[in-house]
Amino acid sequence: QVQLVESGGGLVQAGDSLRLSCAASGRTFSSYTMAWFRQAPGKEREFVAAVSLTGSSTYYADSVKGRFTISRDNAKNTVYLQMNSLKHEDTAVYYCAADVRRSRTYLNTARSPADYGYWGQGTQVTVSS
Repeated sequence: QVQLVESGGGLVQAGDSLRLSCAASGRTFSSYTMAWFRQAPGKEREFVAAVSLTGSSTYYADSVKGRFTISRDNAKNTVYLQMNSLKHEDTAVYYCAADVRRSRTYLNTARSPADYGYWGQGTQVTVSS
């Protein structure tokens, strides 16, 4: 099992940058596909980005492509989400997620919350317009 704790959220202005971190417990962090999801008030939780076990492959929602960057440091058991050029519509609770599945098919298709077995408690990001 893995336990996830997000940090780095806050209140920023449109156009600003913010970096989220997700610290994972356990010694097998490098065995988990990692992802970020977000949930805005009144909306369903949606996929933001995912990263493969080594960090060599990354995947993004169209809404954040070119602005957000996901990365991981397996030595620090941490996954990051660098968010640039933030928009008001990026306002949401951001969740870190993990799963033991790792195949190319899984990485290319896992975009639903149901595809991930482990979750953090979330961190609030508010972007003022």
